Amino acid sequence: MSRALITGITGQDGSYLAELLLAKGYEVFGVTRRASTENVERIAHLIDRITLLQGDLLDPSSIDAAIREAQPTEVYNLAAQSFVPTSWNQPVLTAEFTAVGVTRMLEAIRAVDPGIRFYQASSSEMFGKVREVPQTELTPFHPRSPYGVAKVYGHYITVNYRESYDLYAVSGILFNHESPRRGLEFVTRKISDGVARIKLGLAEELRLGNMESQRDWGFAGDYVEAMWLMLQQDEPSDYVIATGEPHSVREFAELAFGHAGLDWERHVVADPAFLRPAEVDHLVGDASKARRELGWEPGTSFRELTQMMVDADLARLSAADQAAEPASSS
Repeated sequence: MSRALITGITGQDGSYLAELLLAKGYEVFGVTRRASTENVERIAHLIDRITLLQGDLLDPSSIDAAIREAQPTEVYNLAAQSFVPTSWNQPVLTAEFTAVGVTRMLEAIRAVDPGIRFYQASSSEMFGKVREVPQTELTPFHPRSPYGVAKVYGHYITVNYRESYDLYAVSGILFNHESPRRGLEFVTRKISDGVARIKLGLAEELRLGNMESQRDWGFAGDYVEAMWLMLQQDEPSDYVIATGEPHSVREFAELAFGHAGLDWERHVVADPAFLRPAEVDHLVGDASKARRELGWEPGTSFRELTQMMVDADLARLSAADQAAEPASSS
């Protein structure tokens, strides 16, 4: 039986990847940070089928111990401080987790079992102020946030360990990927949650920043399959994973509100407080290499993704409202 260790297993990507690997017959281990309250909401339905180990990307000995205990054939490093705006407020912590944390993972693998196959979660934010459209594996990086800078380090240290120590280590340069499990702080989920709240009479307006910013949005459930495929190849290589279709925040809002039968212009308020110090305007990926070498294709359209997220938030908030009614009436 193949064994996989996932850092960041409690996150959006970690939960979808755990589902995929379990379906493929893997024994799945997840690394979670010690906290006073366990944040396992996204993997609650899997908790009796996976093994959780305590570890922290800031603590090399805990990573080493987790790898020794799990004895994985594959390691997926999905853990990071992953919210771009937070990286301006906490740039040093972001660097420790998102950049140096990758080195700690690679060092632990080198020490415990150099035969382990390693996946690093790279990001389209590395391209930042883009030099060309669309972006490929060969497009130069020009990150525009501390998060993007940290991801560039993580990306290149992975390449360096592959070339220096002959490790099977790859980076997936994933463009924005969303789902109903996306954190509420991310703009797509902020919109789908806001639409649901307005539809159900729980809110009147939704405040957003740059409406013209464009992203290449795909479905996280499709993208974790690409992660797995990267570790099944004969030779390690890095891949851009994207839909190739740019869409603006305005488009996402228009579709989301329209799906709920609402006019977005009546409810959305532009708020300068949500503008970034340095904006990334036009990210769109060329996943030709992944299509050609991995046989990977995105399976969910932009419209389907938007509708899926709105429907999920409507269902979640409706259920919460119904659950609260008996308590309020008693």
